[in-house]
Amino acid sequence: MKKSFSLFPRQFGFFPYIFLIYIGFPIYYLTKEAGVKQLLGFGMVLLFLVTYRQLYFSMGKRRFTYWLALQMGIVFILTLFYHLNYMFLGFFPANFIGWYRDKRVFYRGLICLTYVEIFPFAFQVIKTNTFFTFAELIYFVPFLIIMLISPFGIRSMNRRMELEKELDKANKQIEELVKREERVRIARDLHDTLGHTLSLLTLKSQLVQRLTAVDPERARLEAKEMETTSRAALKQVRELVTDMRAATIAEELIQIQQILRAVGITYQYAGDHDFSKIPPFTQNIVGMCVREAATNVVKHSRATHCSVSINLSSEKMKVVIHDDGMGVSGKNNQYGNGLNGMVERLALIEGSLNLSNHNGAVLEMIVPIIKKAGGAAV
Repeated sequence: MKKSFSLFPRQFGFFPYIFLIYIGFPIYYLTKEAGVKQLLGFGMVLLFLVTYRQLYFSMGKRRFTYWLALQMGIVFILTLFYHLNYMFLGFFPANFIGWYRDKRVFYRGLICLTYVEIFPFAFQVIKTNTFFTFAELIYFVPFLIIMLISPFGIRSMNRRMELEKELDKANKQIEELVKREERVRIARDLHDTLGHTLSLLTLKSQLVQRLTAVDPERARLEAKEMETTSRAALKQVRELVTDMRAATIAEELIQIQQILRAVGITYQYAGDHDFSKIPPFTQNIVGMCVREAATNVVKHSRATHCSVSINLSSEKMKVVIHDDGMGVSGKNNQYGNGLNGMVERLALIEGSLNLSNHNGAVLEMIVPIIKKAGGAAV
């Protein structure tokens, strides 16, 4: 199947197109040139655009460095032989230098960019034998500093994105390991609890067949004993199925503590520790919601600390997750579809959810505890 043409990789969204706005400045300056110099200038700008596109498609590949070197070479020529204002094109290679994962290659690229940006200024001073005025320094220097610092910000942002991907991958691996361990446990429990019982029933059924003609009374007693044994086996199966429930709240709290600390977010828990009287279904729903909230803290909040509190009363359970991150604003909260999923889950147990700001985001869940006439929670 023939691939459709794409100007830039789709995973980058509109970002590459927004950057193209800055190409208008060199084009404007080239209109002031004339003759061959102008034609060569437009040719280099066109080649610059080609390098800009190819850099997005060659990320992580060897030719990425070649395209970046060509781009910096064009910036160097335009700044040196046309006008110092072309130095602002250095923001383009500065962005791509931040994509280097190898620290040594990153610093080499940064040194090259520094030379490309500084040398034309030194050459201009030597050529004219005059230093820049204060107004000119105010015009160029702040942007030059921002340009040379920006690769560090890009690199930090990319590293954070990689860590989030690694965290998601690690969480999926943990889930698979938990499922695998659960399957092994179920198989072991089935063998230990039902294997011997079924073997016993097989032997007794063979015995009943032999006794039917010889000793009917004993055959009847053996058959009665088989019924008792089969009922015991059925009870074992029911107990085993009951034990195959989802993780409890206590188990989820242990898991989110590990997740938060793995990414450098400090964790604190306060409140009740005994959830044995909470029905399994309610524990399942609340546990999933707490896990979803903790995952969103890791992904979106930029927090350094997260606290969880769960308090039980005779009528309700109150869960509060508080982080010291960016918080939320208006209706466009940082949790997106994850929050909607929690609301839908809590609706199954008549629970409610509230999200607010107080030195970060505060997520509060209220779940009613309904009791039967006998006093047991449901």
